[in-house]
Amino acid sequence: MWVYEKKLEYPVKIKKPNPRIAKLIITQYGGADGELAASLRYLSQRFAMPTEETRAILNDIGSEELAHLEMIGTICHQLTKGADCKMLKEAGFDPDYVEHGLGIYPQNAAGVPFTASYLQSKGDVIVDLYEDMAAEQKARKTYEYLIDMIDDPDVLDPLRFLREREVVHFQRFGEALSKVQEIQASKKFY
Repeated sequence: MWVYEKKLEYPVKIKKPNPRIAKLIITQYGGADGELAASLRYLSQRFAMPTEETRAILNDIGSEELAHLEMIGTICHQLTKGADCKMLKEAGFDPDYVEHGLGIYPQNAAGVPFTASYLQSKGDVIVDLYEDMAAEQKARKTYEYLIDMIDDPDVLDPLRFLREREVVHFQRFGEALSKVQEIQASKKFY
């Protein structure tokens, strides 16, 4: 069960609208390597984990990914808030506006909607944990690409925080993988 604190995990305080940047960052909301896919992947895979500890790792990280989804949605909302139609057109945001107004919609930067085919839950804990480690590295790299494209310090600050959390999640999944491999390597006596 979750306890929801009505505050972001890390503050987001963007002062000026920039729909061009929002159009890029939305990929971490609904793209293949984004926060929605990560949270659903981990919260689904946790059921196959062999111990309470490894289930807890997937549950904790999956829950934190939901907090990151909230942060990305907030960033995109603040980047489009107050933008007029001229700004939206100049940023190439007009198709998004026509479909969703200024609502936050799960899609990637190219406008492709989220699909569950982005995630995997194989039921084999080794396969799933390697999948999770790869997912965290892909998300980390996407944040780095976004950081390369953006010069607004109000946007960069939370993106850097999110990038660092991907590194921590990768490490935690590595710990879970080691624990599972220990369990599988132990001799069974009957």
